[in-house]
Amino acid sequence: MLESLGSLGGTPWVYVIVSLSIVLDVFVPILPSGVLVIAAATTAAGTGTAADAVGGAEVTAHSSAHLAEMLSLMLCAATASVLGDMVAYRLARRGGDRFDRAIGRSRRLATAQERLGTALTRGGGGIVVLARFAPAGRSVVSLGAGVAHRTVREFLPWSALAGFAWAAYSVSLGYFGGHWLGTSWMSTALSVVALFAAGSAAAFLVRRPDRRTAH
Repeated sequence: MLESLGSLGGTPWVYVIVSLSIVLDVFVPILPSGVLVIAAATTAAGTGTAADAVGGAEVTAHSSAHLAEMLSLMLCAATASVLGDMVAYRLARRGGDRFDRAIGRSRRLATAQERLGTALTRGGGGIVVLARFAPAGRSVVSLGAGVAHRTVREFLPWSALAGFAWAAYSVSLGYFGGHWLGTSWMSTALSVVALFAAGSAAAFLVRRPDRRTAH
């Protein structure tokens, strides 16, 4: 997989593949969009590290190329994240009754929808950022905001912040993993573990207010 991404590094296709995965995983949360972002960043960083070791005169040029690649990947991932959020939000808002019934059949989704509406109304949209890291949290938040008829003004800024935070974290994990450990399955695996750790922590923080209320 890493070799394939490496061969795509010089073409726009790697960005297309990553973007499509991120847009679609709001509807199919099992898609490995975060893993793809990390793998792409790891490959770019690891390949550049090997090249830097060849000659000192080329280090500056390679470092600049790395920065441009990382920023491009980060902007691509963040934009795709916001785009996916807004597509899900619009679909849920227009098909409100059907989505509302679907959410109502799940106690967890119904509770999340209620909490989301309350949080956005009170200006506590930070839950949108936390949910972006939690497993399937992005789907619940985007669809829930649409069903609850939250305004674009309420939802979009938090979606953008969540997308950029998630993209920056994922790209940074891949970059530093590839920079320190090179292009290897070990560096990618460690970065993915760190991504899932952040997701577990976010899920805990999102659910914690419910526990307080229960007590």
